[in-house]
Amino acid sequence: MNASAFAGIRVLDAASLVAGPMMATYLAEYGADVIKVEQPGTGDPIRQWGANKDGVNLMWKSLGRNKRTVSLNLRVEEGQGIFRHLVADADVVVLNTRPSTLKRWGLTWEELSAIQPGLIMVHVTGYGGTGPYSDKPGFGTISEAMSGFSHLTGEPDGPPTLPGFMLADCVAAVHGAFAISAALLHRERTGEGQLIDLSLLEPLARFAEQATLVYDQLGEIPARVGNKWSISVPRNTYKTSDNQWLAVSGSAQTIALRVYDAIGRPELREDPEYADPLRRIANRDVVDQLIADWIGARPLQTVLDEFDASGVASGPVYNAKQLMNDPHVMARGTFLSVADEELNSVRVQAPVARMSRTPGVVRHLGRSVGADNEEILCGLLGLTEVEMSDLRERHVI
Repeated sequence: MNASAFAGIRVLDAASLVAGPMMATYLAEYGADVIKVEQPGTGDPIRQWGANKDGVNLMWKSLGRNKRTVSLNLRVEEGQGIFRHLVADADVVVLNTRPSTLKRWGLTWEELSAIQPGLIMVHVTGYGGTGPYSDKPGFGTISEAMSGFSHLTGEPDGPPTLPGFMLADCVAAVHGAFAISAALLHRERTGEGQLIDLSLLEPLARFAEQATLVYDQLGEIPARVGNKWSISVPRNTYKTSDNQWLAVSGSAQTIALRVYDAIGRPELREDPEYADPLRRIANRDVVDQLIADWIGARPLQTVLDEFDASGVASGPVYNAKQLMNDPHVMARGTFLSVADEELNSVRVQAPVARMSRTPGVVRHLGRSVGADNEEILCGLLGLTEVEMSDLRERHVI
């Protein structure tokens, strides 16, 4: 068994916050040597985001897993020069700086690929590297709004709703990791590197493409329908008699009809108004109320048992504690405890894809800023201790 699908691939993660660093994290889980390049002192701004324990940022612990860290000030000429030396021995570079800034720093695709012709460079920006918005600052929140996601999310009479986590960044990271894999395969076949121009806006818009297809072909603009869905009934969240919530989905016709059996209304299977998928959508409110009334009269576990017995697709609405303690999640090893020198032990989610020949691993969690400076700058670039001391004094590293 080879536990390192990306063994021998070196990645310079010089991006910040979530999208770029997360795609590098995915590569690190499957064996790539990822070197995290950060601003000296403060490091990646993600280290200041969200919850901390004893002054240690929790998000960074997971996002920085398996990465070596080097501090390097890319805002100064000498730092840029050191970065170019690192690029010379890299396979992949991930950056999320605005195009005008990369040009000012001398770190554009044209300049870096001249150093390393086989280089694969991922440039993550809010809007992409071309177009009138290309140099505007962009964050996931703005992309969640502009992609159509927020317009479709929320109650019909309520405001557009933003997600409670970094959705656009995470979706972009998945697209980016896929694109890197495709580019590496292309390089293996041809020897050619390439630029991957990745925005935060377009990946999430692709996920919400149903709305644009409807507009393009039917001239209609889909509206918010809360937890319902305009193309499938039943589909909603429902409250039980013990004040718990669960979700039900009837996206497949066979499963949708089983709901009628479970709630004691099997005759509706034979009624075209409720059996036919399109006519059922027209009668969504009636169907929804029947299900809500039945569920509302029973405790959660009873509902889940009845639905399981009838083959209905349903599941509880979990908080973090409930998710981590679910017996199926525990049996799967979805979360694993990783030893950490700062926090003793942290439970993080294991690599998601379960690969039979090249499984992902978590070797260690995120380290402190510049923890591997000597190993990288002295070991890889041959800098001396005198040079390192001088660079520290001038805040280059």
